[in-house]
Amino acid sequence: MQENKDRDIPAERIVRCINWIPLSLRKMFFIGLWYLFYYISQRYRFIAFYNLKRAFPDKSGEEIRKITKGVYRNLGIVTAEMFGLPYLTKERMERFITVEGIENIHEARQKRKGFLLFGAHFSNWELMAYCAPYFLGPLTGVYRPLDHPLLDRVMRHIRSGSGNILVPKKRAMIQMARSLAKGGAVALFIDQNMARKEGIFVDFFGRPACTTDGLALMALRSESPVLPCFIVRKSDDSYRLVIGKEVEVLRTDDMDLDVKVNTQRFTAIVEDIIRQYPDQWLWIHQRWKTSKK
Repeated sequence: MQENKDRDIPAERIVRCINWIPLSLRKMFFIGLWYLFYYISQRYRFIAFYNLKRAFPDKSGEEIRKITKGVYRNLGIVTAEMFGLPYLTKERMERFITVEGIENIHEARQKRKGFLLFGAHFSNWELMAYCAPYFLGPLTGVYRPLDHPLLDRVMRHIRSGSGNILVPKKRAMIQMARSLAKGGAVALFIDQNMARKEGIFVDFFGRPACTTDGLALMALRSESPVLPCFIVRKSDDSYRLVIGKEVEVLRTDDMDLDVKVNTQRFTAIVEDIIRQYPDQWLWIHQRWKTSKK
């Protein structure tokens, strides 16, 4: 019964209603909400503490707590800004987003094999995905449907609003390969824990982390250029959209080794940006949940 009621509520109406609230008030509300979650949810707070202490053993307990609270603040900003995404124009984006490395995209396009972008759940990753088509062209990306039907429709409405193509996980590899073959752009986040059968173990902050091998497989099979892409929040809450130089893909006669070596190289780039801005990454995620044993 509840699911049927949810279907009667247009996702666009929900997003529009929340967007009517001024952004400054939305930020105050959602940051406060996430801070409340910080205090009442011991489990995720301890996950963040544990992960950060293992990643940065030299940092004091006070430094770890400060970074953790920064993580929750970041999530509040992501939530608040997300509802305004469908109403952003390129002109408005250019007022608070500086794009760096656009020449790397131009060089990649000249190879006429499409290109692969990889990133992480870092800073405002929803803003990055939404604004990318305005600066880089539409992207094809993997989408895992949310469990709650109404939330799923809201998120799909937001994420596809700027022209991105969302591909269900089960059909992702085929559709992404087709996009590359047509000269399109494919985007993947590679910072999430994977089940043992769905990934490979590489080093991430000094610990083995089960990581998607999809990016390396597509790069090796398609010979498409691979570039890192991250959005970084500055102290004044404006952003830098940073497209890195093409990452050389190493190829030998051993496919399994090539997948592992290249996945490690891509993961090292993700680790480097997180080390620079640790409070902008999702430390409450159980990144090392899948055990190597």
